[in-house]
Amino acid sequence: MTCYDRRDLGLLLLRLGTGGVLAAHGAQKLFGWFGGHGLEGTGQFMESVGYVPGKPSALAAGLAETGGGTLLALGLATPAAGAAAAGGMAGAAAVHVPNGFFAQEGGYEHPAVLGLVAAGLAVTGPGRLSLDHALGHVLDRGWMVPAALGVATAVTAAVVGTRTRRLRRTAEGGQETLFEE
Repeated sequence: MTCYDRRDLGLLLLRLGTGGVLAAHGAQKLFGWFGGHGLEGTGQFMESVGYVPGKPSALAAGLAETGGGTLLALGLATPAAGAAAAGGMAGAAAVHVPNGFFAQEGGYEHPAVLGLVAAGLAVTGPGRLSLDHALGHVLDRGWMVPAALGVATAVTAAVVGTRTRRLRRTAEGGQETLFEE
């Protein structure tokens, strides 16, 4: 008989809470559930804050949050799930940075915390009360952690960097280019 310790229970609570919040937030984007605007409305919002094209950006963000959150809650493919969710939250935080840190002012506090917890779970692992553990950690190998976090960091840096350059050009009065050279 396996005896679970408080670390396993703590990781389960972190995974369920963080994964559930992320999955619900992503479902707002993808399906319009829980008062969300679905892909169409979220795509329009994404365009308005500089993530172009909007609808594919909304789809990517929704999949990172819903997929990453669901997998984190289940404790399945934890390195990839945590990295995807952390990348999505870094993109969300970039939108809120001009408003400062605290959420009541529209700041980046909420996406920063969700992203840090997701990244922490990717590094720490899901614990023994997880599908990864039940499946012998075939989707949770040590080498997968830096690989997943590295890919997520590179993609997030490219997407957020492109958005930042676009916003800077617009603020300086330059015309937005359709295609980058």
